[in-house]
Amino acid sequence: MARGFLTVGAWTLVSRVLGLARDILFAAVLGAGPVAEAFLVAFSLPNMFRRLFAEGAFNMAFVPMFARKLENRDSPSEFGSDALSALSVALLILTLIAQLAMPLLVLGMASGFHDDGRFDLAVYFGRIVFPYVLFISLAALFSGVLNASGRFAAAAAAPVLLNIFFIGALGCASAFGWDAGLILAWTVPIAGVAQFALVWRAAALTGLAIRFRLPRLTYDIRRLAMIAAPAALAGGIVQINLLVGRQVASFFEGAVAWLNYADRLYQLPLGVVGIAIGVVLLPDLSKKLASGDDAGGRYAFNRATEASLALALPAAVALAVVPLPIVSVLFQRGAFLADDAAATSSALAIYSVGLPAFVLQKVLQPLYFAREDTKTPFRFAVAAMFINAAFAVGLAPFLGFVAAAWGTTVAGWAMAIMLWIGSRGMGRAARFDSALIRSFPRLIAAALATGAFLRAVAVIWESAFLQPEIRYAALAALVAFGIAFYTAMLVILRVYSLGYLLALFGRRRT
Repeated sequence: MARGFLTVGAWTLVSRVLGLARDILFAAVLGAGPVAEAFLVAFSLPNMFRRLFAEGAFNMAFVPMFARKLENRDSPSEFGSDALSALSVALLILTLIAQLAMPLLVLGMASGFHDDGRFDLAVYFGRIVFPYVLFISLAALFSGVLNASGRFAAAAAAPVLLNIFFIGALGCASAFGWDAGLILAWTVPIAGVAQFALVWRAAALTGLAIRFRLPRLTYDIRRLAMIAAPAALAGGIVQINLLVGRQVASFFEGAVAWLNYADRLYQLPLGVVGIAIGVVLLPDLSKKLASGDDAGGRYAFNRATEASLALALPAAVALAVVPLPIVSVLFQRGAFLADDAAATSSALAIYSVGLPAFVLQKVLQPLYFAREDTKTPFRFAVAAMFINAAFAVGLAPFLGFVAAAWGTTVAGWAMAIMLWIGSRGMGRAARFDSALIRSFPRLIAAALATGAFLRAVAVIWESAFLQPEIRYAALAALVAFGIAFYTAMLVILRVYSLGYLLALFGRRRT
């Protein structure tokens, strides 16, 4: 599991770093202007449905079922082919409907764009980018096949292609004076085809013959649909939460872009830590529970939780105590001004408070999905939705656009707490062990000490972050010193030994 996490985490880190480079170019070329906001709203549409149908509901149901069929050698290729065919038909229908209903979808995402030049532009971009959902959702199915087979590299590498394509498109637009918004829009479906081709080829090399064919309503497909339905509803709730935040932001000029840039920064550690561990933990737990290995399931869950907290807590503290140096160095150039940096850093600090909760959700959810329980997380998601809406909408008149960030953060913690309480009745596999209980307060102490260290260094170096000649080196040094200090604290507080850390990261990756 550690090797799998390192593989997924390393590729996710590459993807998120390239995504950060993409956002830096995006901010420099488009800033927080109307074209930027129109594209971000348009691009959020296929991403929303991707997370809802593919990475969300479908994979939550598909991966445990496919993992069990692999474990029991119960015709996994047949099941995979039937699932592929059913998903393809559903996605084609969805894409056609979306093309016709694009004006309504854009209004649903950002009603503040109504009677505004951003609306027509977002509709135009939306029709171009939406077919991306077809290719990336099919890619997610093949990624699930690879993950269930214990092969994580290709699926984890696929998102890198999207960011490479985006960076190339922005570079060409800047160099040749092309329409950046239009070029970015056409880049999206092209990148989707490339991502699909990568994981399809990797899945074919496993020896599993998963092919397109006429859809069949078999028992397994009906069961897959029954398990996926509550997960789809839960995913819909998550998207409603994002929609509420975007709606609130659309009434404040520039806020859609500010929240997007802040979201991208806290998504870096969330992707590297939470998503990577969740991807590896779900098939591992599914196989252990299928074979009756509760002790192995408990060990996997506890070590995944410990690793998540060990990496998420210092990241959250760092983003909370030094948001402005991070945002200003990375984004403040070209069309992205000092006021934009200040607004983005405010949202980033708020999001950082919820980062540990978002990571814990990724660890706790596999406890339910491995048991094919998608109904309980749905009920929790409904409660979190109301909490998010109450904070985002209720506080907007008083706090402005940052109310959306507060709604996301508070709802994230509420969801994590409900998932933890709900798991108490799952038996031994969901219990915290003595090693985790021992390390938890020490991890908090190490993260807080690192935060104090980073804040002190940032205050001393305040002017360095504003000087073009050395600002990048100053931020890189701040990050490096923070990593070194936190690692030293982990060893001093006896969370991990230095030998263990060296051995862990020195393992052969697969």
